Amino acid sequence: MSVTLDLTAAERERILAKAAHFSPPPHILPDGRRDLVGLSREELLEEVEAFGEKPFRAKQLWHWIYHQGVREFSAMSSIAKPLQEKLAERFVIGRPEVATDQLSKDQTRKFLFRFRDHEAVETVYIPDRQEDRGAVCLSSQVGCTLSCRFCHTGTQRLARNLSAAEIVGQFMAARDAYGEWPSPRGETPRLLSTIVLMGMGEPLYNYENVAKAMKIIMDGEGIALSRRRITLSTSGVIPMMDRAGEELGVNLAVSLHAVRDDLRDELVPLNRKYPIKELIEACRRYPSASNARRITFEYIMLKGLNDTEADAHELVRLIAGLPAKVNLIPFNPWPGSNYEPSTPQALKKFAAIITQAGYASPIRTPRGQDILAACGQLKSAVEQAAQ
Repeated sequence: MSVTLDLTAAERERILAKAAHFSPPPHILPDGRRDLVGLSREELLEEVEAFGEKPFRAKQLWHWIYHQGVREFSAMSSIAKPLQEKLAERFVIGRPEVATDQLSKDQTRKFLFRFRDHEAVETVYIPDRQEDRGAVCLSSQVGCTLSCRFCHTGTQRLARNLSAAEIVGQFMAARDAYGEWPSPRGETPRLLSTIVLMGMGEPLYNYENVAKAMKIIMDGEGIALSRRRITLSTSGVIPMMDRAGEELGVNLAVSLHAVRDDLRDELVPLNRKYPIKELIEACRRYPSASNARRITFEYIMLKGLNDTEADAHELVRLIAGLPAKVNLIPFNPWPGSNYEPSTPQALKKFAAIITQAGYASPIRTPRGQDILAACGQLKSAVEQAAQ
């Protein structure tokens, strides 16, 4: 093995060890019952066998929890009532508490979910204007450790990582809100059709819990969301990008935001550790990158900083030969921010250069601005109230 790969492996271990310091609390209720949501298939089987039941019970529970979306054991009609009662004495089927639920004038919906230790995160549902479906933007951490200068979430201290149960629970609670579980007649709407890990936190600094949650969500006998409908967004934690590609193969989005290291060092401080050249090389290694599944580069447009025609040409040079698209994101102002959004003219010129080079470069329409639900605006109401 090369020295580079050895260093990468060592860096992975360092990241995982650091993540352990921000571990979520164990999901045991004060009364001693355990939450079944967030357990892997193997862990659920262990719980069932320790309970003295046969292995097929684990499959039954998995179906009821993740396919049917039930929240009470009494709703599991294929399980006899005495066993339902015994299960309820030992386990729960958890959901985060909906602390607030806001609906934007454009129908974007923002939930503040509170967990058992009273920490909270924001989760956003963004409907597609062209189709009767949309994306759920999930959070992976309470707060964020990256401190990106343009991002409201980045001003909130990192409190802790979310558990797999808390990540899956956000999606399940959003499904509850839209009634998107199979009906008795078998009719299942698909409003919540995609997941984007673009909420609060850096997913790859909480890789173990994020990966576990996504494997649960992708399981074909449960929620059964295809890996093609899941996008993981990162600011460029390169060693964990490689691992995510190997183990999950979900779509990748990279928060680029600048084409020069000096500017990206300011906007995305993580760049000082993993500079642009190394980041682009990691994107080229990402195993699912293809013409059918392009890597998305997120690029927030900041007036007078990164929105010149020269910046656009350099971006084209950086991604040359890489199956990619570039999402141009107008800056969404938030209280206390020092940046301004690019002018419409600068946005159009920048997009035209990217498009002429053969890359899709949609200008993202801000969604949910009136409820601070747009890109870079998330910050839990708990933290806001403390200011």
